Amino acid sequence: MKKLALIILTLIITSCSVDTPDYQYKLLEIKDFTVPQSFNYGEVATIKVTYELPSSCYEFHSLYYQYKETTRIVAIRSLEILGKNCPQVVIEKELEIPITVSQKEDYLFKFWKGKDNNGEDIFEEKVVPVN
Repeated sequence: MKKLALIILTLIITSCSVDTPDYQYKLLEIKDFTVPQSFNYGEVATIKVTYELPSSCYEFHSLYYQYKETTRIVAIRSLEILGKNCPQVVIEKELEIPITVSQKEDYLFKFWKGKDNNGEDIFEEKVVPVN
């Protein structure tokens, strides 16, 4: 009888679900950026980006930083909590990104600005020469 009660109790505990909010990842556009006029090879430089969280349901997750050869694509990866009533207050944030200057060629930064009406990515480009 004790074993049966233990099994029933275990089933009750494991069948209860905890309400956890659903979430999704979203890229946020870079609203503004600051880059140095030039980089010095072998040094660490800093670029700054400004982005906006559209509501309190959004939070910073990580930096989206993709590179291929001399090109760097920069965006903000956010986490959006779904199914929660959040005030629609835009929160502006700034992020400083350290860049180790490890190439002698100029850097081409492509800051993600969102998508156009056809769903194509829009970028603002900035070339930073290397000394």
